[in-house]
Amino acid sequence: MLEPQRSPEELIVEFISRVYRRGLTTTSGGNLSIRGPDGALWITPGSIDKGELKPSDVVGVARDGSVCGPHKPSLELPFHQAIYAARPDAHAVIHAHAPALVTFSIGRQVPDTRIIPNARGVCGPVGYARYALPGSRELADNIAETLSRGHDIAIMENHSVVCVGDSLREAYMRLETLDLCGRIILDAGKLGTVFTLTDRQLELARRPALRHAGTHGRLPTAEQRQARQEMVRFIRRACRQGLFSSAGGTASRRLDERSFLITPYGIDRALVGEEDLVLMQDGEAEAGKLPSRAVLLHDHVYRCNPEFRSLILAQPPCVMAFAVSHTKLDTLLMPETFVFLRGVDLVPYGPQYSDPAALAQRISPATPVLLIENECVLSAGGSLLEAYDRLEVAELSARSFIDVGLLGGAQRIGAEQRQALEAAFLKG
Repeated sequence: MLEPQRSPEELIVEFISRVYRRGLTTTSGGNLSIRGPDGALWITPGSIDKGELKPSDVVGVARDGSVCGPHKPSLELPFHQAIYAARPDAHAVIHAHAPALVTFSIGRQVPDTRIIPNARGVCGPVGYARYALPGSRELADNIAETLSRGHDIAIMENHSVVCVGDSLREAYMRLETLDLCGRIILDAGKLGTVFTLTDRQLELARRPALRHAGTHGRLPTAEQRQARQEMVRFIRRACRQGLFSSAGGTASRRLDERSFLITPYGIDRALVGEEDLVLMQDGEAEAGKLPSRAVLLHDHVYRCNPEFRSLILAQPPCVMAFAVSHTKLDTLLMPETFVFLRGVDLVPYGPQYSDPAALAQRISPATPVLLIENECVLSAGGSLLEAYDRLEVAELSARSFIDVGLLGGAQRIGAEQRQALEAAFLKG
């Protein structure tokens, strides 16, 4: 569906830009479309630089097939039209060449979304469409037939992926989430076994979010307004750096002993604004707002650790490879990782839903980062900057530690070097 006060041309430019900036397609590859209420559609043009696309470049295609615009429509217009014919409920289509998903397509496999709890709900069951010549009627029929069976995503054999949704936002969230799964699976496989969640474990995550009373309407102070601005800056940075996705990532910032700000539930992380953040006070949410599902865990962490002023939960792909392979992240491989992260405990899946109070006791100034199997990484700090920095160090370190296997394996820092690091950076 079209978003209010946004033209289809503007929406297509916004989302092709997001797809391109996240490295999910190339300058010439991939295409997006929107279907309007009258059956007309708007689509990206063929052979036009996706990194510089303007609203005036977008092509309109009427129901009778007539074209309006300065360019030819995408070569893949036939499969967009076929998808809309097969799926009356779909109003947006995204086709992209995300490298991890291309890997699965040429390996003729479908990523298993049961590796993390939220992915199954976002993506649903992923379909598979047989190969055919790009732009051909056969390819259009193959994809439409796959998506007509209730799939919202199809891996295109020896090609890439296509996602549909009620809006471009929903289709993009599916693309980004499946790409995250693909990248995690590929890296986790380098570390060892890729573990998936059982139906019972997935059910824990499907329980309805707690709805807090939401009665207070505390007026924002100058400190709170500044805290909101700071949080939005870091949330957007986390999205740009690939540490948060549109569907995943929670940050909070403590204001005082009784209150903290936290990201809302169900809002695209890249678009979270200052007014979307939820003020929690004495266990109650700001009136009219729904906080992140992880709000109880954040509350318990702050109660257990007065030193912490911020907590971030995220699913960056390289760190998540360790979580999904149930592999401990060894911090004694380089000084920065050890100094910033200390020792990173690997925690079994489940307590984040069943016993957040017990999980909160596992994190402390001596162990400020936790890795929950098949769930997320938790990073805490005395400031939002410190918690974010630890998250970034964890992800970049994890990338290096995965790749060192290609060189025969890593060599740890010795006992004497560890003692020197502790004496220089972790004492007093």
